[in-house]
Amino acid sequence: MQEILKEIKNLYRQTFNEDFDIAGKLPVSGSARIYYRLKNENRSVLAAYNKDKKENLAFTEFSKIFREKGINVPRIFSENLSQNIYLLEDLGDNTLFEAIKKEGYFSENIVEIYKKTLEQLTELQISAGNNIDYSLCYPRNAFDKQSIMWDLNYFKYNFLKFTDVLFDEQLLEDDFNTLTDYLLGTDCNYFLFRDFQSRNIMLKDDRVYFVDYQGGRKGALQYDIASLLYDAKAGIPEKIKTELLNYYINCVQKYIKIDRNEFIEYFYAYALIRVLQAFGAYGFRGLYEKKQHFIDSIKPGLKNLSDIAEKARITNKLPELRKVINMLSKSDKLKNITDKNKLTVTIKSFSYKRGIPYDNTGNGGGFVFDCRFINNPGRIEKYRNMCGKDKPVIDFLEKEKDTSIFSDAVKKILSAAVNNYISRDFKNLSVSFGCTGGQHRSVYFAEKITEFLTENFDININLIHTEGF
Repeated sequence: MQEILKEIKNLYRQTFNEDFDIAGKLPVSGSARIYYRLKNENRSVLAAYNKDKKENLAFTEFSKIFREKGINVPRIFSENLSQNIYLLEDLGDNTLFEAIKKEGYFSENIVEIYKKTLEQLTELQISAGNNIDYSLCYPRNAFDKQSIMWDLNYFKYNFLKFTDVLFDEQLLEDDFNTLTDYLLGTDCNYFLFRDFQSRNIMLKDDRVYFVDYQGGRKGALQYDIASLLYDAKAGIPEKIKTELLNYYINCVQKYIKIDRNEFIEYFYAYALIRVLQAFGAYGFRGLYEKKQHFIDSIKPGLKNLSDIAEKARITNKLPELRKVINMLSKSDKLKNITDKNKLTVTIKSFSYKRGIPYDNTGNGGGFVFDCRFINNPGRIEKYRNMCGKDKPVIDFLEKEKDTSIFSDAVKKILSAAVNNYISRDFKNLSVSFGCTGGQHRSVYFAEKITEFLTENFDININLIHTEGF
């Protein structure tokens, strides 16, 4: 390692004619690349070391082309690829994923950042993609049949075989071939970023920047947007997924003509292959190498996989794969792995006539929210025998302006608390909503906050309506 640092020092001095301090080594991700942050009073620069020479060449050359075309990517200051090192612009540490965590939920601000990201993505895929020398791509110059089969077998051998799910290997291979042939039936002549997810999108000076595109190659447009929207840890709510997909399609149509319905059909098929490939990483990096970040992605990933299987029409022609996906969602082995050490949030609705519920975890704390300042639908005859889960009551409450004010405030408070509890490895949090009878307002808010936390956090949730609704 000292020899590497010596070469980095030489390259820095040749480039900037000044000295520097090593401010730190960046946290290791899923790759073998090593990054050092080099700083002095004039600048902050990243030094990258990677023994994979072809990957280095792909990244540095792609970066130059993207910058020439106006895409926000890091500037390459200098390189010594014979020694496997290069210096690049330091974009900081603020990723889109970190912004989502900080915000706590998918606010309008986060959605707007995603839209900026999609505008840049389409320009990269279509406009800049026309200028890429695809012979530089590594390990393949296109997301072709061999690439797809690699991904599917990565899922099978590195994840599926670690589980307790039984399957017919020949039938599964038949389904893999059917899926591969289908995926290659659309236009595959664009730049495919390959690992387009929230951790590879940097935020700096109110702009979005892309990193880690060294695995890029020629492929279909649908793959990258599927990677982004079905990024397991980002946890994008379904409504926002749909909004962003439509926004992306509108961006694409500024460059080329596409059939919207056909595009969406292929989108879900590409979402399927992308999520299956991701499960290969969860298996290898998580179940095998025991890296917690990848283990934490399994549970939200399974939800994504189940949702995609329902929406992708091609799964009707993939009976064995569909059976496997269904069995994975019911796997006791996976449940024991993914639920272990997770924060459990217990949400209760209650009646103030009976008093605030007891915290059975023994912590004697938690949040208690009083819903009684909001107009009570229980005072209206037609709602009296209904509860907060019934649509007429929901419609009544959602027309009340205080409902959204209260709901937004609770979401911010609980987002901060949940993130804090997760970071401190706490195991339990109690949240209670009370109203006069424990039937309408408290039930409504308990249901809505359960839905919000489920969509935005990888936690266990127990929902209890103490009045039995």
